[in-house]
Amino acid sequence: MTQPVTPPPSLPRTVGVFGGGRMGAGIAHAFLASGSRVIVVEDGPEAAGQARDRVADGLAKARAKGGAVPPEDALSRLRTTADPADLAPCELVIEAVPEDAALKVRVLALAERRAPDAVLASNTSSLSIGALAAGLAAPERFLGLHFFNPVPVSELIEIVTGPRTDPELVARARDWAAALGKTPITVSDSPGFASSRLGVCLALEAMRMLEEGVASAADIDTAMTLGYRHPMGPLRTTDVVGLDVRLAIAEHLARELGHRFEPPRILRDLVAAGHLGRKTGQGFYTW
Repeated sequence: MTQPVTPPPSLPRTVGVFGGGRMGAGIAHAFLASGSRVIVVEDGPEAAGQARDRVADGLAKARAKGGAVPPEDALSRLRTTADPADLAPCELVIEAVPEDAALKVRVLALAERRAPDAVLASNTSSLSIGALAAGLAAPERFLGLHFFNPVPVSELIEIVTGPRTDPELVARARDWAAALGKTPITVSDSPGFASSRLGVCLALEAMRMLEEGVASAADIDTAMTLGYRHPMGPLRTTDVVGLDVRLAIAEHLARELGHRFEPPRILRDLVAAGHLGRKTGQGFYTW
């Protein structure tokens, strides 16, 4: 009989994930693979069931590929629910709902009420940690934990410190990242942090080049993969992330940092047409 896997001492034994979409399911996968129990909260029983299927599918694919194979008991340590009260035993709750500031503020306040002793984190890729903490009773127990897609194999976690985040919490978060087999970087709260600000800047310029007929999408991406050793070009990366997600981040950065982040017309047109990248089958590429 396979022995149950326990998390490293530095990792929370029970982790809550509020939102079970692609990113939330990936975050759940990462903690399950490291031995934690995970509770995923979704908006209704049907969505909770879909979140469980998403995590189960991810675990099965990881086993099929070999390499860092998740433990056999991983799925047995997952609970999906539509009731936020089930977050009560969590030591850490990570918000992974869509990139909408008002929604995130509501979810974080709800998570704090339901799990009053937990550390709270947001997976936001660009929104202000200080602003998201405005509705919390204990903002010192809140920080950003920006995971990257696909979470199970991505090597990076961006830890974002808010103006009132406890420095000791940042040190703990770095230990969590290491226990998950990932490398942390620590960034002060600023628009787009480090990763999104640089990544979106490169992607927007690639889109402008495509608009201007400088080169095809494939050739622009090849310039970065072969010339600069990027694992994936900026346009293909945008398809993977989601054009709607990139548009929302660009609009936020344009408001905060100025015209240089203004989304190109081609991005707005593709999103308006429903071409959101890999998740819809069409973006800058056909999937």
